[in-house]
Amino acid sequence: MQVYKFLMRKIVIAIGVLACLGLYSCSDITDHKTLFFAHSLPITHPVHKGILAMQEALHEKSGGKLQIKIFPDGQLGTEREVLELLQIGSVAMTKVSAASMSSFSPEYRVLGVPYLFRDSEHMFRVLEGPVGKELLEGGSEYLLRGLCFYDAGSRSFYTLDGFIKTPDDLKGKKIRVMNDQMAVNMVNDLGGSATPMAYGELYTALQQRVVDGAENNVPSFVTSNHYEVCKFYTLDQHSMVPDVVVVGTKFWDTLSDVEKGWLQDAADDSVKKQKIYWQETVAEGMEILEKANVQIYNPDKSPFVEKTKSILEDLKKDPKMNRIIDQINNQ
Repeated sequence: MQVYKFLMRKIVIAIGVLACLGLYSCSDITDHKTLFFAHSLPITHPVHKGILAMQEALHEKSGGKLQIKIFPDGQLGTEREVLELLQIGSVAMTKVSAASMSSFSPEYRVLGVPYLFRDSEHMFRVLEGPVGKELLEGGSEYLLRGLCFYDAGSRSFYTLDGFIKTPDDLKGKKIRVMNDQMAVNMVNDLGGSATPMAYGELYTALQQRVVDGAENNVPSFVTSNHYEVCKFYTLDQHSMVPDVVVVGTKFWDTLSDVEKGWLQDAADDSVKKQKIYWQETVAEGMEILEKANVQIYNPDKSPFVEKTKSILEDLKKDPKMNRIIDQINNQ
């Protein structure tokens, strides 16, 4: 199995190199440039629809001189692998979670702090203001320039047995989390037992009661079919970690100022449509959950905030992070 994974990784890199050759040669033989855009989501996902909106807007703004070719469904690798391909210039663009970006550009860690944002309106005031711009541009130091943020909703707990009305309800419960230290710390601080696990293994783990629950946004809860086994969804909205549209600086630096303007404008335009796609998908998901007899509970968040505030305080020990957090709180 390890040999197989190693070979597959090499194949992904090889594909990336071939993409690179196509990426930089196309402008020599035609009157347009093609940007290879890889991501890990299915084509039915609202984020993919946002990327399609960007593709259309860029074609229109550039008169076809800049075109996007999309590779969805993880065709060119995981989020981390594709980010690495951007760094070496083999792929132009990607969409990743801000949690994935934090492994490359540490300032993105702030977006994973539990209960950081009061609501989605507060989140987008921050992301579309000076703090968001600083985070997006700061990634250039690591060869990964952010263009815009997409809505990825809020993550909440879903469980096999009963609601998580207070942190006490997490005691003794094994909760699947992403392989992210902040997510692990959050569940443990709330009194649960954080259990990092591959997302593809989770449905079976829930069926077999290897774990007692998990946490995610509404579209993911629905499309994963986890609602078939977990009938209790507690909308505590403990994190709102956005997605980030990223362009590798090795490609970005090959563009003229006019081309950079076209690409940035297309990204900004797509944000407005992607928000609508996300809201529509959430509404559709809630209807599916209702028909499937999934019970919904909206808890008082204050006990959860209190239990997890040590995560925020630890991050504020870093002067730069402290400044960013203060800016966010003052928005």
